[in-house]
Amino acid sequence: MEESLLSAVHWLLGLLALPSVGLPAIFVVSLVSATLLPLGSEPAVFGYLKLSPDMFWPAILVATAGNTVGGAISYAMGLGAEKAVERWKEHHPHASAERRMRGRWHHRAHDWIHRMGPPALLLSWLPAVGDPLCAVAGWLRLPFWPCVAYMAIGKFLRYLVMTAGLLWLFPGQV
Repeated sequence: MEESLLSAVHWLLGLLALPSVGLPAIFVVSLVSATLLPLGSEPAVFGYLKLSPDMFWPAILVATAGNTVGGAISYAMGLGAEKAVERWKEHHPHASAERRMRGRWHHRAHDWIHRMGPPALLLSWLPAVGDPLCAVAGWLRLPFWPCVAYMAIGKFLRYLVMTAGLLWLFPGQV
């Protein structure tokens, strides 16, 4: 049993090996890293570009696309969660007696994102803050397509700066 699990893990790692799969692997890693799962896609993009330096712009664009799709999934999860809570409140009116968080930070964050609107998602690239920010935008029912556009801009700039910076700091070929 343990040996079959080990061979399955090796098979999966071989399937996602960057030199043989390339840009599709970058897309998948970038998409998964934009959800609430703790995974960073920058090392995968950097590693791929060390192996294929001529693929800089395609890798940046594919990583941006995957990360933006992942952000849109987080937005949809936030929207779905908000709708589920509203349905639950309709069926349990006695339980919805203002059990919401009413802390100062909660109100300030809520007011800030409503005041900023979709441009707040320019910050969706930030570690630990960006992914939940996409979900909160869905929860607050901010307009979807403007949110996706701002997510894409922020994520593109992150990949551009991070990858170019890493390539500049570590210029040697593999």
